[in-house]
Formats: sequence, C-alpha cells, structure tokens
Amino acid sequence: MPTVEKKAVKKTTAKKRKRKLVIVESPSKAKTIGKYLGPSYKVMASLGHVRDLPRSTMGVDLEHNYEPHYISIRGKGSVIKDLRKEAKKASQVYLAADPDREGEAIAWHLSYLLGLDPQDNNRVVFNEITKDAVKDAFKHPRSIDMNLVDAQQARRVLDRLVGYSISPLLWEKIKKGLSAGRVQSIALNMIIKREEEIRNFKPQEYWTISAKFKSQRQQFAAEYYGVDGQKQELKDNADVKKILARLDQKQPFAITKVDRKERQRFAALPFTTSTMQQAANNTLKFRTQKTMMVAQQLYEGLSLGRGGAVGLITYMRTDSTRISNVAVHEASKFIHETYGSEYAAVKPRKGKLAEGAQDAHEAIRPSSVKRTPDSIKEYLTRDQYKLYSLIWSRFVASQMTPAVYDTMAVTLEQNGVIYRARGSKMKFPGYTIVYPDAKRKDNQLPDLEQGQTAKLMTNQPDQHFTLPPARYTEAALIKTLEENGVGRPSTYAPTLSTIQKRYYVKLTARKFEPTELGEIVNSMIEKCFPDILNVTFTADLEDQLDEIEEGKQQWIKVIDQFYQPFSKEVATAQDKMAKVKIKDEPAGINCDICGAPLVIKLGRYGKFYACSRFPDCRNTKPIVKNIGVTCPKCQRGEVIERKSKKNRIFYGCSRYPDCDFVSWDKPIGRTCPKCQHYLVEKKSKKNVQIKCSNCDYVEQE
Repeated sequence: MPTVEKKAVKKTTAKKRKRKLVIVESPSKAKTIGKYLGPSYKVMASLGHVRDLPRSTMGVDLEHNYEPHYISIRGKGSVIKDLRKEAKKASQVYLAADPDREGEAIAWHLSYLLGLDPQDNNRVVFNEITKDAVKDAFKHPRSIDMNLVDAQQARRVLDRLVGYSISPLLWEKIKKGLSAGRVQSIALNMIIKREEEIRNFKPQEYWTISAKFKSQRQQFAAEYYGVDGQKQELKDNADVKKILARLDQKQPFAITKVDRKERQRFAALPFTTSTMQQAANNTLKFRTQKTMMVAQQLYEGLSLGRGGAVGLITYMRTDSTRISNVAVHEASKFIHETYGSEYAAVKPRKGKLAEGAQDAHEAIRPSSVKRTPDSIKEYLTRDQYKLYSLIWSRFVASQMTPAVYDTMAVTLEQNGVIYRARGSKMKFPGYTIVYPDAKRKDNQLPDLEQGQTAKLMTNQPDQHFTLPPARYTEAALIKTLEENGVGRPSTYAPTLSTIQKRYYVKLTARKFEPTELGEIVNSMIEKCFPDILNVTFTADLEDQLDEIEEGKQQWIKVIDQFYQPFSKEVATAQDKMAKVKIKDEPAGINCDICGAPLVIKLGRYGKFYACSRFPDCRNTKPIVKNIGVTCPKCQRGEVIERKSKKNRIFYGCSRYPDCDFVSWDKPIGRTCPKCQHYLVEKKSKKNVQIKCSNCDYVEQE
C-alpha cells in the first residue's frame, strides 16, 4: 500500500513539472486566462516591463549603432527570479503580452531573461480575452515579430535621445526637474499657440435678427438671411436699421419656397483609442488617464459572479475601426432579436483607415454584444459601467440603420428682405434608440406651402461679438494631435499627464491653460530645436516608425538620420541658450517663524510661499484661497479653497490638522433656518442653489 502511495506522489509531481508556463503583464489578466486554460497551464504576471534603459544615464551607445544598454528594472528582481524558476520546470513557455509593439517588446525582453529562443513559436496573441479567443490563440503560436520589437525599440531610443539631450539643458538654463519630449513638446506648443491666439484676438461686431411668424394659426421662428436674393451679413446697427426700414409692418411675408427632404443620419463608427478618449472626456467627463485605466480593467477581465472572470472588451489600443465578421454577425442577430429587423443595417458602414493608422487590431467593441450593460451592472464599479455602456452602445449603434428625419426649409420674403426657417421631425429613430447622446430635438414647422403668406409677429435684432478660439480640452487636444499625425493611441494619456506633472500647463474649467514655466520652456525649445516642434517633421518620424514595423526600414538608419542633425542643434544650444532666472514675487506677508518677508516661488508642482531668508529659514506654505467664511465647525479658523490629489476643488479649515472640517460644496457663511447647520452653494449644470449641508432645506430665489 505505501508503495502505491509513493508512485501516486511521483506521478503528481511529474504532472506539475510538465505544466506549461504562460506569462502575461498583469495579475488580473493572468487570473482570467488561467481560468480558460485549466490546470495544465500555469499563468504568471511580469507586472509590465522587466527590462528598460537605465534612468541615471543615456543608456544608448552613440558610437556603436545606437546600441541600447538594457538593465533589469529596479524592484523586479523577485518577479524575474520567480519567472526563471517556473520557466525551468515548465515543459513549454508561452509569452502572451498585449498584441502591440509594447507587448512584443515585453515578450522579447522576457525571452532574453529566461534564455528562450525568439525564433521559437512561443508568442501568443489575442485581441480579446474570451474563452474561444484565448484557446484559439494557443493553437497558433508564432515566433516573436522582430519588426514590432525594432519599432518599439526605435521609439524608445528616439525618446531617450531627445529627452536626455534637452532635459539637462533645461535643468542648467532654467531649473531642475524639467523635461522635454517629441510628443509632449508639440502638445505644449499647441496649447501655447492657442493661448496666443486668444490673447491677440480682436472681437468683431455682428448682428442677427430673430423673428416670429404666424401662418395657419401656428407660430414658428425664422432668422434673417439677406436681401434681393443674396445672403448678407449684418456688421453693425446701421445695417440692421437699413433692413428694418425696408419692412412694411402691415404687409405679410410671401412664402416663396418650401423645400422638403428626407435626410438620413448615420451612426458613428466603433471606437478607436483616440475617439474613445474623446467621447469619454466629452460625455463622461473622464480624464484621459482614467479612461485608459478603466478600459484596461474591462479588457483584462472582471468577475461576473458564477461565470468567473471574463474580458469584456477587445484590446483598447487601436486606431482601426474594423470589426471582425464574427462580431458583425453576432451584432446583427442581437439587433434583429432585440429591436427588430428594421433596425439592423443590411450592410454596416466601414470606416476609412486614417493615413498612417495601423490595422493590426479591431475597433474597440464588447467581446460579446449579448453582454448588455444592464445585465452585468451589479458586477461593475460605477466608472466601469459608464465606460462599458459607452463602448457597447457605440458598437451596437454602428451596426444599425440610420436615423431618418423629415426636414423642411422655408424661405419668406417681403420687399426684397429674406428670412429663412428650418424644421425637422424624426421619422424613424434607427440607431438612436441605443445611442441616445446622438439624438436631436425636433423643431417642427407648420404644414406650409409655396404661395402662402405669413404674418410677422415679432422682430428681434441682437448684437453679438465674435469669440476667440476655445482653449483645448483633453478631448480637443487629442483630436488635434491625431489629425496632425503626432503620437499614437498609446502615447496620448502619458503625454497629457506629463505636461501637467511638470507644471507646464494647468486645467482650468477642464481646459488647458499654459503656465509661466510652460511658456519659458516652450520658448527655449522653439528657438533651439525647431524640428522638435515641427508637426510635419514629427509626423514623418511616426510614419518611419510604422515602416520599421512593416519591415520597410531599418531602425538604426532611422535613428541616425534623426540624430546627426539633432546632435548639432544640441551642441549649438549648449553655447547659445541663455540662462533664465525665474524671479520670486513678493507675497506681501511675513514669515510666521522668523518674521522675514515671504516670497512666491515656482516649484515643480506650482507656486508656493517660501521665506526670503532661505536656506537660513526653510519655512514654506501652500498658496490657498480664503473664501471669507469662518469655519462652521471650530469657529476659529477660516474656510480656504484646497485641491485634492486628483485636482478637484474642496473646502477645508485653515487650522487643519487641529480642525478637520472639509466640504466638497462651498460654505456661504450663513446657517440653515430649519436645522442651524451651515448652508452651501450646490452647483449643477443648470444653476447654483443654496442648500443645507444637513437637511432638505433649499433656499428659494
């Protein structure tokens, strides 16, 4: 009996040793994939990159074909040790990092550290983390694609050459802690150019005339168009008076033209990374980094109760709008069964691939259209549910018939003065039943006919002034970068994060505003490194990186063509770039430790108070905004405006930590007549209300 037990133990041990090892980037992805593959596989996470260029030096050998000197990333020693240990025991090692350049590079670095042959068929890729997709991928492993690795390596080396050449200059000439980069410098430059447009903008006066007409016992609105058959702008009040002088108040307007049409409005194409970031920012008010973080969670897999973890969306880094045939057929069947055959597009629209865009992956879509947002809402966080709903509805809408509108354009004329009215009414909702953000309000006109007349009821001239261009939101900046071919989907989130961390820009009312430091840095780069800020030059570099990925270019040659002229610019800048001293501003208050005057200094995270006797006195204080209200809790401190780690404004006591009063809403310094707690300003999209912080009291206007 004991002999049998020993044999069983040996057999079990042998089975464990024969398990296949799969390496992915994240633990959550490992958990999801492990469930699909079963006990014969062990799935481990590398926790992202395992090797990179050193932080302390350039790490690129400029004398020997730009050879990068990779080192193991600090803190990854135990991870690498565990992976090596398991790789030795495994019968086969599979590298299943994400299906893009970064993922291919991670697989290549892992193969080096684990002693694997990059030419072996050990690379597994899948666009979605579902059971069928994962199992099918393991049936077709391939070797590591060195073209993808070289493209990523070229980008990394390019960014290192730019960053580690210009940044030290900025430290020397301006202040420590600054940085520059190919994409981030262009993003900063775009924000500053827009700010200059706003500063130099001169408003132009113009007028409009809005009118109300009555016909067929119904009133409708119209706008002044022009005179004597021609469109005419109203530049000033004198122009308005001339038009009004031509009108006879007693004479009706003749309806000279009625144009009826049926118009179709097509759904937007499924999301790419960029359009998802833009929609999430505009619709959900998500910051770009947050959008990508939540999308990563949806892609890697979430537990759906008894069903276990499952990847909810396809890979979220893509610039293609292509959809697989399987997904198209599944969506068509779902739409037929749920909404009816009249809502299913017979031939869904196909998007045109943007110039320079890659078509390696599908558009971002749900891994199964049957997994509706409401059916899995209980398993998702609030943010996950919001983003998944947006992705799901956009995809389903893209596979549906267009919305149909009956439109009507009416031309009214009297004494040569022309007014126009436009109306529309939804005839068939089409895709808008699942993508409500795309709905338009009806503006129905009476059933008018050519030859009828209409009576002018009111005529309202209004003065206007042209407005300067708006500052960039995150969504608008991403759209502009993409249109100019600068950067790629994976670069936008870190780029926007970096220019804010460096305090080159700040977000004011969700719009980018350059800081003094940002303008100084941009001015330096503009003078000494014009190619770095040249959009066409940078877009061409991106195209060359794509050609490396396609095997059409050698990465060393691309780097050399860039670096030879760039290195000369660096040498010239070293001699010619002037030092800039950022002067301290008088704060107007004294140091509460030594009594010397405080000054306002510019630090890495913005402006702050510091003692003018530094370094003899090291007293510093944050700059806060006092709202002129006594703290309702301690009655001794003042309520000041503060900012959270996520840059959200809140209100707290100036005596913190002695008093821990905090409020997201702004206290107004009065108490509730009902319960005597403090009143606050409660802001919404529509208005500002005065409410009690404790009970249901709302102050009536």
